[in-house]
Amino acid sequence: MNKPLDLASGIKDIPHWIGGAEAPGTSTRSSEVFNPAAGRVTGRVPLANEADVDAAVRSGLAAFPAWAATPPLKRARVMFKFKELLETHQDQLAAIITAEHGKVFSDAKGEVTRGLEVVEFACGIPQLLKGEYTEQIGTGIDSWSVRQPLGVCAGITPFNFPAMVPLWMIPIALASGNSFVLKPSERDPSASLLLARLLKEAGLPDGVFNVLQGDKAAVDGLLTHPSVSAVSFVGSTPIAKYIYETGAKHGKRVQALGGAKNHLVVMPDADLDQAVDALIGAAYGSAGERCMAISVGVAVGSVADALVAKVAERAKSLKVTQGMDDTAEMGPLVTRAHLDKVKGYVGKGVDEGAKLVVDGRGLRVPGCEDGFFLGGCLFDDVQPGMTIYREEIFGPVLGIVRVPDFDAAVKLINDHEYGNGVSIYTRDGDAAREFAMRVQIGMVGINVPIPVPMAFHSFGGWKNSLFGDHHMYGPEGVRFFTRMKTVTSRWPTGIRSGAEFVMPTMK
Repeated sequence: MNKPLDLASGIKDIPHWIGGAEAPGTSTRSSEVFNPAAGRVTGRVPLANEADVDAAVRSGLAAFPAWAATPPLKRARVMFKFKELLETHQDQLAAIITAEHGKVFSDAKGEVTRGLEVVEFACGIPQLLKGEYTEQIGTGIDSWSVRQPLGVCAGITPFNFPAMVPLWMIPIALASGNSFVLKPSERDPSASLLLARLLKEAGLPDGVFNVLQGDKAAVDGLLTHPSVSAVSFVGSTPIAKYIYETGAKHGKRVQALGGAKNHLVVMPDADLDQAVDALIGAAYGSAGERCMAISVGVAVGSVADALVAKVAERAKSLKVTQGMDDTAEMGPLVTRAHLDKVKGYVGKGVDEGAKLVVDGRGLRVPGCEDGFFLGGCLFDDVQPGMTIYREEIFGPVLGIVRVPDFDAAVKLINDHEYGNGVSIYTRDGDAAREFAMRVQIGMVGINVPIPVPMAFHSFGGWKNSLFGDHHMYGPEGVRFFTRMKTVTSRWPTGIRSGAEFVMPTMK
């Protein structure tokens, strides 16, 4: 799908989705949506006010009882149909992502595929909701547990994965019997509407799924609305902490995934070409706008000079252009403001003494001169106290930290405030096993650069990368979007023994 950049289309209105249909909302505020490769406005999205928030939540609240009472097998059949429709419309959804986010088309298709995997997992919800049963827990008494839906759940999702991250939440929440309000990023909101239309076509009753476009006002409205039972969030650490604290204060169940500073350790015995391939793809794929992007390469001992030289050579030759070009390896950043922010980090790294080996700030893309492009940047001799090491940059900036040995690499990683993902490249099985055991990170890759778990496991970090008890999707997702009820039952036998005033025990 090698298409030229479309500069001729007009500005479209991107509405809410409430009660099974598009809804303009009542707010007078709106935000511009850009094609980041062209650097021009392509859409306008409303920013919800309190009335819009209430309308979306009430829609979900009205639809919840009937949907919760729908047998899990019937809910699963809706998910099966939704999966089929997503597969049919995968290219369309990926093109929408590329147009508003900027990531290359093949990467956007990969994002949809990873979301589809969660839909596939949710198709098994009848099995996943099964509880436990104990017969004759006491004389004439049986006991069993069930998992039941929560009510209206909300998802607040980031710009970097406008399809995948919502699909981490939506299928499991809906299959478990909840209704759902999605608040996507206002930077790339159109993917959410295609998901809504496909869910409706799959047979989901109107009102069970709603899309609320907006900014902080919409987020705050969901966090404080008395009819919202749970909030799921992915984004930066400061906002994740705010979401968690505010939601919990208002009595909601919250899972809030925060930021990251993911390291990739290269041991002296590693296959160097494989390690370089891993660093290039994981650091510069999607222009570094991934919560699982590798932004720190940890060069152990004698491997450092050769590693830096090979990565520099590859970083300089990255094909950076608009995402519908089949040759593209990296697209633009999502907005001009974010581009300026990432450039500021590069400048800060130079000012603080890191060695800028590859500088992508002068990149110009023919035919996309107004786009938000930044070439791959590579720093060497990064020190732990530097801003570019401590903070999440969320751009195509890779820093190399040199350490003398394995123990120093583990300590470096464990001392960082974030604990999202990490990887090690080595041929030594003992070193890999020791690393996996000792490193204080939620997701670990061994010769795998981006260790995102499959849908039947669960995704989540440690430390300041996760607020709340539950990781996302997989078994943890089912636990988050349901609550346990235990029933203890005895049927009358005609024998009356009178009131008992002691703590009941099973006899």
